Amino acid sequence: MSDRFTVWAPAVGRVEVVAAGARHPMRARPSGWWEARVPGAGHGTDYGFVLDGAGEVLPDPRSPWQPEGVHGQSRVYDHGRFAWTDQHWHGRPLPGSVLYEMHVGTFTPEGTFDAAAARLDHLVALGIDAVELLPVASFPGRHGWGYDGVHLWAPHEPYGGPDGLKRFVDAAHARGLAVILDVVYNHLGPDGNCLKSFGPYFTSAHATPWGDAVNFDQEGADEVRAFVVQNALMWLRDYHFDGLRIDAVHAITDHGAVHILEEMGRAVAAESAHLGRGLFLIAESDLNDPRLVTSREAGGYGLDAQWSDDFHHALHAALTGERQGYYCDFGSLETLKKALTKVFVHDGTMSAYRGRRHGRPVNVRETPAHRFLGFLQNHDQVGNRASGDRMGTLLPSPGMLKVGAALLLLAPFTPMLFMGEEWGASTPWCYFTDHQDAELARAVSEGRRREFARHGWTGGVPDPQAVETFRRSVLDWTELDDPHHADLLEWHRALISLRRATPELNDPGLTAVRVETDEKEARWLVMRRGGVHVATNLGGVPVVLPVALPAGPDGGRPRLLLASDPAIHLQADDLGDSGRVALELPAASVGVFR
Repeated sequence: MSDRFTVWAPAVGRVEVVAAGARHPMRARPSGWWEARVPGAGHGTDYGFVLDGAGEVLPDPRSPWQPEGVHGQSRVYDHGRFAWTDQHWHGRPLPGSVLYEMHVGTFTPEGTFDAAAARLDHLVALGIDAVELLPVASFPGRHGWGYDGVHLWAPHEPYGGPDGLKRFVDAAHARGLAVILDVVYNHLGPDGNCLKSFGPYFTSAHATPWGDAVNFDQEGADEVRAFVVQNALMWLRDYHFDGLRIDAVHAITDHGAVHILEEMGRAVAAESAHLGRGLFLIAESDLNDPRLVTSREAGGYGLDAQWSDDFHHALHAALTGERQGYYCDFGSLETLKKALTKVFVHDGTMSAYRGRRHGRPVNVRETPAHRFLGFLQNHDQVGNRASGDRMGTLLPSPGMLKVGAALLLLAPFTPMLFMGEEWGASTPWCYFTDHQDAELARAVSEGRRREFARHGWTGGVPDPQAVETFRRSVLDWTELDDPHHADLLEWHRALISLRRATPELNDPGLTAVRVETDEKEARWLVMRRGGVHVATNLGGVPVVLPVALPAGPDGGRPRLLLASDPAIHLQADDLGDSGRVALELPAASVGVFR
């Protein structure tokens, strides 16, 4: 009932709810909960809580609506008022899907849910199956990445608030698109965060880069765990999301017998059965630990997928030649081969970057490839560069962009594109914030400059707090009128279409992937998935590749399926008895043939 107010505040002696223009005492309930009924309160009523008679009115830790931002009062929101039209939507399975990562605030000039919804037909035409939104939980100011969210239950008001988010999800489902939400449970932002006033949401027992850790395993942790699990279910139930991407799970410390991720996985599986539609969880982790996606019956956490940073690093370093930072462990085509066939490059092997062994092997015979997300660009790998530069500014030629796209979209993993990547967007995507706290804003700006100075960066670093840094990061949709960008867009459409139409390219078996490389005389890599060959030239001179054809029914006269360059030629006239075919590849090109 919308006139009933509850809050968990176990360490205080008195709680009042301020609603409908008056203070109302709350009754103590078991386990530190407080409750009150306020006649006349309902949808649209502003409210807050006063603890132990203090004068400050605090917003609700579970506030569903923050119309005045993170420092304002909470507002009652009745989820039953929204008229959904997706009653026949039963979800879309993650296996076989192509994902698209989107930041609502920079996807369009308007930066709203409604404006993003108006662009969904572009994603349908591209061949996208699921949209992954960067965090939308209410955060300070108007614009930011969303990873410093404060009110985890309230959609960001400048984007369009609760109703705007529902309209976006409803519009996506109407077009056959699943929607995934990026959620952050390893920390909360500092600006506007008053959870410590209510209870032990944080603990000093574990240190994090953001201060005290979220309390998943110390005194009072049961209610904190429930807060997080119920928050995850709220997004899936009340906003009809199809899945959640859980940020940086390696930064979650939980020494309990049942890890919070396992508990969440069980709860989401039960909710999926109750709602009658598929729901899934995706983890971001740099641990290279396949237990995240190992079934709970086999002793794992039972999540549906995890990001594969090693694949990104291997592909990025092979294409760009960069070797700074963690790229020092990557770059060779043999390393990329291992990522394509074994998932983790660091699977218990030595990492020079870390100065120690890292990771553990994936059981490639049992673990399907779709449990790992592959990407060439994402918000982290672009936005955490000093200038937010995309791959198009790093690669020597557009041909290399096409090579990278082919290896991404035809690899065995679940592929994900970062918004604008499909047309080679030239706009940067920088790190930007809009903190209202002057001291915090100064610390963020200065800290960003110091961080890159420590790594030897000598160029300018855009000020995260400068509004121009944000504005430069907004996609320029007029680029689609340019022939160069239109050509890249058509290339991505063709690759996704080929992936969807070809059974071998949806085969989740990692043992069926074969890769040949050469870096001695030329720089080429050929990936074979069944009868489909993806032949790439990553070098600066043309090459002629003799590629072995499979024996049996998959053998025979080859057929060119896609070519990134019109000069690509398949010498298939005289195969002889060798069972091989010669493929002519210009520099920085890729040909796909069966």
